[in-house]
Amino acid sequence: MLNDFSGADKVYIACGYIDLRRGIDGLASMVQQFQLDPFTNTLFLFCGRRRDRIKALYWEGDGFLLLYKRLESCSFQWPRSEAEARLLTPQQYRWLMEGLNVEQPKAHRPVRGLENI
Repeated sequence: MLNDFSGADKVYIACGYIDLRRGIDGLASMVQQFQLDPFTNTLFLFCGRRRDRIKALYWEGDGFLLLYKRLESCSFQWPRSEAEARLLTPQQYRWLMEGLNVEQPKAHRPVRGLENI
């Protein structure tokens, strides 16, 4: 379900380590600490220290959906350097779900006019 999730307008990841024992309320409060609104059409992703499990929080209009995914033989390439929420492009989201780094050094960057996005 997470690999092809297309219901959200935006996808944010919480960089760094997150305690995955947190439930919906704990994750929603963490989203608010990032100055973001958890009650929007946005998918929020969280990863623990082992990088083989992620939790996703999504507002469906009448309640939250909490998704949990555990990989069996590999790990997610999760950004660990900052304690912030990072907006992902649809391509970066696909890379993350495929086990790749969201910052692909050889990938073409989208260009709008004369500035990079």
